[in-house]
Formats: sequence, structure tokens, C-alpha cells
Amino acid sequence: MAQRIPFQTAFLYLLLLMALLLTSTAQAASALIPAPPQVSARSYLVMDADTGHIIAADRENERFAPASLTKMMTSYIVEYEISKGNISEDDLVLISEKAWRTGGSRMFIQEGTQVKVGDLLRGVVIQSGNDASVALAEHIAGSERAFADLMNQHARLLGMNDTHFVNATGLPADDHYSSAIDLAKLAKALITQFPEHYAIYSQKYFTYNNIRQPNRNKLLWRDNSVDGIKTGHTDEAGYCLVASATRDDMRLISVVMGTDSEEARARESQKLLSYGFRYYRTHQLYTAGQVLKDSKIWAGSRDQIRLGLTEDLAVTVPRGKVDQMEANIELDKVIKAPVEQGQELGKVRVSIDGETITTVPLVALESVEEGGLFKRIWHAIVLFFLGLIG
Repeated sequence: MAQRIPFQTAFLYLLLLMALLLTSTAQAASALIPAPPQVSARSYLVMDADTGHIIAADRENERFAPASLTKMMTSYIVEYEISKGNISEDDLVLISEKAWRTGGSRMFIQEGTQVKVGDLLRGVVIQSGNDASVALAEHIAGSERAFADLMNQHARLLGMNDTHFVNATGLPADDHYSSAIDLAKLAKALITQFPEHYAIYSQKYFTYNNIRQPNRNKLLWRDNSVDGIKTGHTDEAGYCLVASATRDDMRLISVVMGTDSEEARARESQKLLSYGFRYYRTHQLYTAGQVLKDSKIWAGSRDQIRLGLTEDLAVTVPRGKVDQMEANIELDKVIKAPVEQGQELGKVRVSIDGETITTVPLVALESVEEGGLFKRIWHAIVLFFLGLIG
């Protein structure tokens, strides 16, 4: 005769089953990521600034006229030269006739006057002054043409493979182009390499010669998380914007090129930033120098070696996927002395749902010299027999 289950027990089982079903449904729903928004631009992307992961993009490697986004490289070089001690913000720049006569958006500097580098830098970033850009180019390189060559050298160093500059302003010129991905790389460099200057890009106004001009980046007024970076516009390029914002320890960089109005470039940029923040997270895994593993080392002056990373490791994770992320260490089978600090001895592989999302070198955090003669001979014998067994 079948045993009957008491009503209370059956009811508890039913409640437990319902809870499990609700939990699994909620987990599945939290992991759903919609398609990226439709963006009205010739080219665009949104990127995690910490990891370099591209969250959404279209035609990001294609070459387009960058207009005044060019001035990001002009300001980058100015900040680079300041950091190297070659110039200072208080240096005075003699304004040439060429700089004074440069058309388009202007800072309204006067020929024959002397203007501080720091004021000219703000004139470039905040007011998008073509006159200020030419003045700085001439001050640093002697001429705008020579400065353009310097711009291209820095572009190559930054891995901007689809970029070529002819001038310091972004005024229309043959063979002057860039891509969304290259401009995102440049934006990341501005943020990470020269943080002491980055606050300039969030300033809403700058006054020079009693003329107060606003920053053309409308997002600085609409979104408190946005702190830069640069707008651009010509008839050929359309309306462009490179923006950056930080929320909950996550920084994103967005690029839109070739929109049809000032309002459109702000609106489309906001779409990209909102999508990235809503559905993705930056997850910090390890810090540079953190010991990830103590490993056996053979024939060394000591028997253990500490292993870790040379740089911080962060990954971009879709919302709801953090618990499904795994980090595995793949180590060389045999580590023998001598070993130099920084020498690669394996890999750290990070995956989500079995799919690898990044792989970075696992390195020695310290040097280990060879051990004495007897130890080296003995370990050679041990390794020989271990090899036979293996």
C-alpha cells in the first residue's frame, strides 16, 4: 500500500519548488541583454575605458573627417610636453599672424600678443579655438606642418592605425582623417596619462579677452556623470562628439561621428552611454603585483617563486553574469632558475560561460637566481625521472 505524504509536508515541498522556479526565472531575466540602440551616426562606439572592451559599435574602423575632434591630439601633445617638462602652463606664447588669421571657431587671441600656454590649452579644449591650436602648434614644433608630423608620430604610438593628421585644428584638408576606435584610444590616453589636466574637459565656460564662451558639449549640462571630452563640426564631418562619463566606478567612452545636428550628437551619445551603464559592469579582478600563486621553482636559490600580473586586471561583464565568470591560471609545467622579475611563466585566462573574454600573461614578481651546483645536479636528476614517469 502506497504511503501518503502529510499535507503539511506536501505544501512545504510545493513552496520550495515555487521558490526555486522564481529564483531561476529571476536569474535568467537578469542576464538578458537587449540589442544595442539604433544610433543615427555614420560611425559610433561605446567602450569601457578601463578594459578597452567595445560594448557596441558600427563602422568604428572606417576613416572619416574628424573636424575639431582633431584638437584632442593637439591638447594631448600639449599635455605630454608639459608632463615632460619641455613647456609649462605659465610659458608665454607669441601669437603669429597665421594663428590670428585662422578662421572658424576662435579664442580671439591678438597678433603680436603673448598668451600663457595654460590659457591657450583651455581655448583649444573649451572654446575649440582654431587660433589657439595653431599658436600652440607653432610654439611646440615651430610650424603647424611640423606639429602635424608630431601628431602622426603620437598617433602611431597610441595604436591609432586609421588616423592621419594634416593640421592641428581639424579644418577640412585632403588626407586628414580618423576613426571612432582611434579617437576612443586617444580619449583613453587623455584620461589615464594626464589626469592632472583632465578636469579642463568638464569646464562649461572659459573667458578670454573679456569674451565668455561655452563648451559646446551639451552633455555637460544634462548629465552630471559626463566630464568630457570634445565636440567637432564641419560640413564634411557632420556633428561629432567624443564623450566620457563615470557611474558606480565604471567609466565609459562614447564616440559619434557624422550626426546631423548639435542636438543629435548629444542625444545619440546619451543613448550609447545609457546602454553601456545599464547593461554592463566593470569588474576588478586583480591588482598589479598581487600574488596570485606561489609555485615550485627548480634549481633555484630558493624553492618557491611568487607569480602575479604587471598591470591591474579588470573585465567588462554583462549584467547578471558576474557569478558565471571564472579565472584560471595556466602555468608552465616546469619552472627552472634563473628567472628574471617580469618573465612570463604562464597565463591567466578569464571566461564567462566557457567563452574566453581575456587572457593576460602571468609573470614572476621576483627574480630567482640559480642554486648551488649540488642542488642543480640533484634537481636535474629528479626532473629526469619525473619526465620518465610523466
